[in-house]
Amino acid sequence: MALSEKAQQIMDLVKELSVVELAELVKALEEEFGVSAAAAAVVAGPAAGGAAGAEEAADDKVTVEIAEVGDKKIAVIKAVKEILGLGLKEAKAKLENIPAVIAEKVDADKAEEIKAKLEEAGAVVNLK
Repeated sequence: MALSEKAQQIMDLVKELSVVELAELVKALEEEFGVSAAAAAVVAGPAAGGAAGAEEAADDKVTVEIAEVGDKKIAVIKAVKEILGLGLKEAKAKLENIPAVIAEKVDADKAEEIKAKLEEAGAVVNLK
């Protein structure tokens, strides 16, 4: 897809954001414009290139799963809250059923970044 110069500059800036910064940006855009990013993804559907292109792209994607919270449950809850941009109650609820999927179909680099933050907080993390 060809982008205007301004749109390309924005795209380049977005590529440099961390997962947390991107989640905050998406939330702010949703609030500012009264839209939902999830609805846009459903409407957009799969990218051009058919099933083969989607299957190839899926191979590069990783799911981040907490296998064990460990002894530092509060630190892990705070890390999940930060990573996903959730409230404290929602982050705690996310960890009620272990194993808990924290992120699905993310790039390997982003998955490693999320894994590092969660492990630093004390969680045992699996990448699938």
